[in-house]
Amino acid sequence: MVQKAPEPKSNLRSRSWRLGRTIRKRPYFETVEYRVLLGYRRRKKGNNGTWVVRVTRDGTDWTKAIGKADDYDEAVAGTDILTHSQAQEDAKKLANAGKPSGTNTVKAALDRYEHDLKSRDGDPGNVVRVRAHLSEELGSKAVGALTQNDLTAWRDELKTKMAAASVNRTMSALRAALNVAADGNERITKRPWKTGLKRIKGASTSRNVILTEQDVRTVIGAAYQDSKEFGLLVELAAVTGARPSQLMKLQGEDVQVDFVDQNTGKRTPRLMMPVSRKGRGEKTTPRRPVPIPEALAKRLAGLKGQLLKRPDGGTWAKRNVSRQFKDAINGVKLTPTPTTATVTMYALRHTSIVRQIKANVPIRIVAALHDTSVVMIERNYSEYIADHADDLARPALLETMAEVIALPPPTTKARAKKGVPEVPG
Repeated sequence: MVQKAPEPKSNLRSRSWRLGRTIRKRPYFETVEYRVLLGYRRRKKGNNGTWVVRVTRDGTDWTKAIGKADDYDEAVAGTDILTHSQAQEDAKKLANAGKPSGTNTVKAALDRYEHDLKSRDGDPGNVVRVRAHLSEELGSKAVGALTQNDLTAWRDELKTKMAAASVNRTMSALRAALNVAADGNERITKRPWKTGLKRIKGASTSRNVILTEQDVRTVIGAAYQDSKEFGLLVELAAVTGARPSQLMKLQGEDVQVDFVDQNTGKRTPRLMMPVSRKGRGEKTTPRRPVPIPEALAKRLAGLKGQLLKRPDGGTWAKRNVSRQFKDAINGVKLTPTPTTATVTMYALRHTSIVRQIKANVPIRIVAALHDTSVVMIERNYSEYIADHADDLARPALLETMAEVIALPPPTTKARAKKGVPEVPG
């Protein structure tokens, strides 16, 4: 076996040593500081070589050209020709730029992700959720320096504070922020959050709370006892099944009292409901029509500007409607399913979806009216879909206990063909 000749000891400071090297693509390296290497790549004869820096720390491994070597030309200010000592200094500066500096930390990544969400009309509440549980130590770490153990420890701590489904939602937002940071920094070559923040299995079990029709009316009445403005908000939530965030964006012109269906010629009052900021991908339709009762449409007709306002004229967007809903129904007797469940405002949305499923509305239409997907409907309301399917399929079942039609006995010819001997009479 032919043994490979050992690499010559680096002496990049020496111009003559550099020019005596073999022309090759792979640089000759020397150590500048811990895991920071200065490299020299020999180019064609008569040309200056190239200085490069390689950094293999903080979870990164990257190489970058920083200038030309002073092999034949002298280093002059204003040019990209560098001496050996100048190249060393530039290599250190580039390497240390990857250390926590306030611009490449986890906190900074969350700030950039929040700005990105706002620019795409996304929900910045996802970032707020992460910040509420982010430790100072983890937040001040450089994204490129994160390890799987760092992230797994944070995930396990979350599991002691909240339900598994909430842990998954919080981790999902942090993963997204870290991915945005890594996409914008070619030096981050490893993404330990793929394994360190892996979703907890079995956490998506549906916990939807369903109310009876009488309970829904009771809840609406309790909300009107709070104020007519809050009552209208809750009534619309119950009728349309929309999320509170969608209802808060409704404008007076979104009410279409005299809309006429071109196919049937009938007048069908409706709301042009703003879509939510949930889901992946960009939604091409900013509003979707949702039918509402005629009596409700007439009450909404003629309103200008923001459709739903607080008693003081402000918007509901800056009020904790979840807390107000809880206070409004405090002491009201309800019979939710499951009976031990806590009734929140989202119970009105779940009840609306189940009501339409049981009324034989096609699942695709149920999903469209509630600004969600068929996949999410099937995942979260499968038991009600199964009950619905049972009702539809039962009339088509084959009744095997019905009277069987008597067939005539086989002929002698048929018996002989099957090899059955004729039995003498």
